[in-house]
Amino acid sequence: MPRIVHLSDLHFGAHDERLVEAVRGEIDRLKPDLVVISGDFTQRARTEQFREACQFLEALRDSGHEVLGVPGNHDVPLYDVLRRFLSPLARYRRFIDDTLCPFVELPGVAVLGVNTARSFTFKDGRINKEQVEFIRETFSRTPSEAFRVLVTHHPLFALRVGEEVERAIGRQELALDALEEAGVDMVLAGHAHHASSQDAGDLVTRAGGVLVVQAGTATSTRVREQEQSFNSIDISDGSVAITVHGWNGSAFAPSDARAYKWQDGRWRILKSVEPAH
Repeated sequence: MPRIVHLSDLHFGAHDERLVEAVRGEIDRLKPDLVVISGDFTQRARTEQFREACQFLEALRDSGHEVLGVPGNHDVPLYDVLRRFLSPLARYRRFIDDTLCPFVELPGVAVLGVNTARSFTFKDGRINKEQVEFIRETFSRTPSEAFRVLVTHHPLFALRVGEEVERAIGRQELALDALEEAGVDMVLAGHAHHASSQDAGDLVTRAGGVLVVQAGTATSTRVREQEQSFNSIDISDGSVAITVHGWNGSAFAPSDARAYKWQDGRWRILKSVEPAH
């Protein structure tokens, strides 16, 4: 049963070093098959912040963990206007990953990341036709029975965070087409600094059949309605168990756990599940 640890919104430059060390320790303990980081490695895309993020990734890899990441809007320079429009992700490519759309195959699971960060928006993200075709083509080369996971920084669906609503990704119709045509089973994203999971049909009627999983911020000092957290995700035939590991002031501990089973064309939550330990 493959296990994924899902982190997001590390925000090096506005992070808490205690949380960074605690996350590393928990990842070592959980022994995932893959660590997914869904964007915002840095706070302001500065060189020293990318260096800190790079050191974090190197420590994970030195411990034997495979990592897949995608850029976030904070990984595009905000105030350096020339760099923002001429080479927006040059530092990301140098320090994090030269590939903006990474792909990893695990036993029975295929995971694809897609870059949704754009120079001309300060916060929001978008998907384009070329990326939709890339998603379709990439997953078409995987076994038909593979569990397909798409990773983006920006949520593909509008989400409620407390009293606010986090907007859906730009060109959402293209994104929904990509999910349907590629047979995506689960989407992982961040950006909202708020952990949640649900069937996509609860958000957009035409999108049923995709499990929508959001990670909170793992290490940033900027929180929204929740303390810092990350997810562990255990995938088996026809079911997915998601555990939110929340910061309690001194350590990360399981704070919420949900199990979903594929039934009648959608992901249905089970009544009880043991948290991942």
